[in-house]
Amino acid sequence: MSLLVVGLSHRSAPVSVLERAALPADAKLKLLHDTLAAEPAAEAAVLATCNRIELYADVDKFHAGVAELSTLLAQHSGVALEELTPYLYVHYEDRAVHHLFSVACGLDSMVVGEGQILGQIKDALALGQETHTAGRLINDLFQQALRVGKRAHSETGIDRAGQSLVTFGLEQLAVHAPVAEWAAGKRALVIGAGSMSSLAAATLARVGVAEIVVANRTAERAERLAEILVASGTGVAASAVAMSGVADELTRVDVVVSCTGATGLVLTADDVLAAVSSSAADVPAQASAAAGPADRGSAPDPASRTSPAPAGSGLQVGPDSADVVARLAAAALTHGRLADAGAARTIAAGTEADGCPVGPDGRSALTGVDASSLELHGTWADQGEAAAQRQPRRSTRTHADGATARLALLDLAMPRDIDAAVHRIPGVRLVDIESLAEASADAPMAADVDAVRAIVAEEVAAFGAAQRAAHITPTVVALRAMAAEVVAMEVARLDGRVPDLDERQRAEVTQTVRRVVDKLLHAPTVRVKQLASEPGGAGYAEALRELFDLDPQTVASVSRADAADKNDDSGRAS
Repeated sequence: MSLLVVGLSHRSAPVSVLERAALPADAKLKLLHDTLAAEPAAEAAVLATCNRIELYADVDKFHAGVAELSTLLAQHSGVALEELTPYLYVHYEDRAVHHLFSVACGLDSMVVGEGQILGQIKDALALGQETHTAGRLINDLFQQALRVGKRAHSETGIDRAGQSLVTFGLEQLAVHAPVAEWAAGKRALVIGAGSMSSLAAATLARVGVAEIVVANRTAERAERLAEILVASGTGVAASAVAMSGVADELTRVDVVVSCTGATGLVLTADDVLAAVSSSAADVPAQASAAAGPADRGSAPDPASRTSPAPAGSGLQVGPDSADVVARLAAAALTHGRLADAGAARTIAAGTEADGCPVGPDGRSALTGVDASSLELHGTWADQGEAAAQRQPRRSTRTHADGATARLALLDLAMPRDIDAAVHRIPGVRLVDIESLAEASADAPMAADVDAVRAIVAEEVAAFGAAQRAAHITPTVVALRAMAAEVVAMEVARLDGRVPDLDERQRAEVTQTVRRVVDKLLHAPTVRVKQLASEPGGAGYAEALRELFDLDPQTVASVSRADAADKNDDSGRAS
């Protein structure tokens, strides 16, 4: 049997594919059971995070295993096999071990060195143990991966090579400002109460936000997380609200971090637009009344006021709208659609500024700007795409920077919790998994990464040697059992031939025969274990079985007993 991993990650697939292929908890369970039901696999584990989906299995046939695991991933992810296949990677035997150890050390993470993957590997092993799909090989592999990851973090400065995904995301929200300076005094909303959301809440508290509100579908978990935050000693004020209260909280907070297991959007563009519009309209009336003519500026020209749109049109237009609509209609005829803006693009300086109903500077009043206007804004932005393609691509997905953003959104969920269209809303800054991938793509590699790679190489060699040695152990045990049986038969025959031996004499003869057999077997069995632990040593077990005519069923029974003992001793993932 041999280790095989088939998967896809942020390195092999675009975020859109990863998002569609995300596995909910029940799909993981079904995938594990179906993998064991497949002919090539004897044991399996699934590692599914927001950045990767990997299926590990102990298989007896490589090509059949690859075909079966790929098909199962497609079936349970809901992405057609022909669409999924170009993004899949395959690792086998030592390369599969090397891959998991690298993942455990954070070398394959979106943000190099992040430590949260260790908890996800632990969860994957625990699930395999609970479902009895993790056998000796998977248990050994994942337990060792956890130890290798911990060793890398304790013996090197890999933590300095990159930050946790949460910290890195907050840095992207803060843009050029220090996170602590940017976060000071802010109010934050955390949606979700799982491990990632809890880490996000703890990080926000540590960097100095003044208040955190936790929203979760299970109220008890939200309340528990709020209690932990209050007791953390950071001085943050924390409370819990029901998911139905998220809309109200959006109007009061400055930062939102969302990471739930929802299969649909938690925050739509309309939700965010309504919240930002409401908060923009909440400017105290007395401030306006106290302002003099100079403060308020000159009264607007009635001719320039926005006229109401016809009923049901969903779009408010002004006197120049006919030109805007004409240009957009022409673009639609050319491209066959009203283009979606996608990620924020740099607009050429020569582009007309009056073509967008929202305004190119992102500072137009939000009141009265509806979703249709925002769609036109996105389409208008697309008109500058040709010029934008000559500009460096920016990882930010919004017009607002860290200083001017009215609402900063960090979406760490996969599939996404927050509608990507919110990047079109002026005053809103969105950082999600896709923009984090873009921002970290060119991150410099620290010297510590080389040290971790050396640790991984060393540990892969040691693990391979141990597995190869373990592979021959049942054969050696079966050989010694056969030798003990031969000794017992000969002693019994001696009793029949020399019945007058007393107990002392009989014991001495028996011990002498056993010593002779042990000495004859000692050097060969020790040497065969050494040879078997080297690359290419798998054939020594077969040679030993042939030379001594060992019963294959006896060897198999020793292997099953050894695997059962290992599973009992391993317990839960540590």
